[in-house]
Amino acid sequence: MAYKAIVGGYVVPVGAAPIEGGTVLIEDGRITQVGAEADVEVPEDAELVDASGSWVLPGFIDAHAHLGVHEDGEGWAGNDTNEMTDPNGARFRAVDGIDPYEPGFDDALSGGVTSVVIKPGSGNPIGGQTIGVKTWGRSILDMIFAEHVSVKSALGENPKRVYGEKKVTPSTRLGVAAILREAFTKARNYQAKRDHALAEGKPFETDLTNETLAKVLDGELYWDQHVHRADDMVTAIRLADEFGYKLVINHGTEGHLIADLLAERDVPVILGPLFTTKSKVELRNRSLRSAGILARAGVRISITTDHPVVPINFLVYQAALAVKDGLDPETALKALTLHPAQMLGLDDRIGTLAPGLDADVVLWSGDPLDVMNRAMRVFVRGQEVYHFDETTGEGVSADRRYRETR
Repeated sequence: MAYKAIVGGYVVPVGAAPIEGGTVLIEDGRITQVGAEADVEVPEDAELVDASGSWVLPGFIDAHAHLGVHEDGEGWAGNDTNEMTDPNGARFRAVDGIDPYEPGFDDALSGGVTSVVIKPGSGNPIGGQTIGVKTWGRSILDMIFAEHVSVKSALGENPKRVYGEKKVTPSTRLGVAAILREAFTKARNYQAKRDHALAEGKPFETDLTNETLAKVLDGELYWDQHVHRADDMVTAIRLADEFGYKLVINHGTEGHLIADLLAERDVPVILGPLFTTKSKVELRNRSLRSAGILARAGVRISITTDHPVVPINFLVYQAALAVKDGLDPETALKALTLHPAQMLGLDDRIGTLAPGLDADVVLWSGDPLDVMNRAMRVFVRGQEVYHFDETTGEGVSADRRYRETR
């Protein structure tokens, strides 16, 4: 067994009280103990990581990113975000377009982001399946930690613009909602026919689109709803009531206008990106105050960059400015860690420093909500994969490439 102990830092587990001079004990990539130095028995053969003077936190999570499917600086050749040829793309999978060698993954590490939920884009009413990956690995096979998370869907301007330009349905909000209703109605009918065939012992032709939506109806996959306007959020809630799936609002730009309703219905919000201009009509009420308003109303929030819309290493800066505009600092840290894990059912793997969870740990030079501080060392599953070189003033990521030895 390989042990590692991160010792002497100001440990902020998130979800539990901070520990001055704390210890995080890691065994084979998982956290086994977190506590004060006197309370954690460190094996004699453990590798010691001196965290004196550092804040020790769980790796951050961006719960809505296009990392690897929309590659930085590659134009159309590296953009596999949207398969805008079918309004119902439930069978499409983001994993099939991820390039782990694109520079955005190293940027993520520099910002202390160790886990992302990568999603298809919002050009289709139903965009496809999402996946949870670590931001470091030799290949996508190394990086996946949650293969089946959710299905991405879109309401509002994007799908009506894309298909309106093609002069086909949907070209209005009415049409987008109709596409979703038709898709789930077909999936229900498919479930009934499939289950009947199985009960009768008869062959049945599998349909990948309907199989995916059946998993949403059965609660196995979350429904990630791209939506900006408050009225579209209400449509999202009505559709979720109609079909009974687990709804997560993505973007939620005007969520603060109906914060009481979202809280009453216990609908979580992945909020952001917050560093953009009001580039289209449905962003006209974008505000850095939204996070604080939603949180105080009782809405569980996380914060997203929607990378590459905002560079993923700026995730923590968005949280810091949300604090400046009224978000409680403790909630801000939860919005980067515990909350995104909880709202997508990933909190058994990531989100806090707690026994049994993945050893995704980041050593910061100080409070990460102070923009003058930075991620100094990053561990993914207990392996150090990034450090900031103070001599050169640059971050250094572990090499992902195969190196031939002779």
